[in-house]
Amino acid sequence: MPKLTIEEIRRRFESSKEFNEIFDAFEQAIENHLEDIELYKLLFWNHSLKPEELCLFGEKIAKEFPKLSFDIYMWLANVFEVTHSVYDNYELALQYYRKAADVQPDSPIPYLQAAECYEADLNIPPINVLIEFLKQGACVVKQPQSIYQKLSQLYEIAGNDEMSKFFKHKTEEGAPPTEDNPSQ
Repeated sequence: MPKLTIEEIRRRFESSKEFNEIFDAFEQAIENHLEDIELYKLLFWNHSLKPEELCLFGEKIAKEFPKLSFDIYMWLANVFEVTHSVYDNYELALQYYRKAADVQPDSPIPYLQAAECYEADLNIPPINVLIEFLKQGACVVKQPQSIYQKLSQLYEIAGNDEMSKFFKHKTEEGAPPTEDNPSQ
């Protein structure tokens, strides 16, 4: 296969509809050690790719370029969140928010963005799953007040006024949660 220029790789990522053409460009990007998150964002927004193909590409990029893994996982989560109406991919969005949190556990961003993807009318992702994820985050994030605030809101949506008030109070006092906190 002829060597592709960066511009040709970029063009294929952005507009090609043929998986083999995209895959060839992807292989060359990896072989050429192109650690450019902006380039891979084009790949992730290519609407011709199926969720499993996006996962394949994202996992390979994260493995090859570990310092990009947080951004890769966050972008995949965002893509799956936005494309839920077509593929119902809230599970995949949450899966990649979890992976991003695994890479940078002290960052509140994956937890907060996961909470933002909650669709109350459909209860997706399931509110109890989101609550558990945010509670995990509150234990490791240095400044968990924003997570406490989201937990308070989610518990309010779930109809658990006691826990909603508890986390609202935690938001105001700013203390990290302890093991003896009341559970949902």
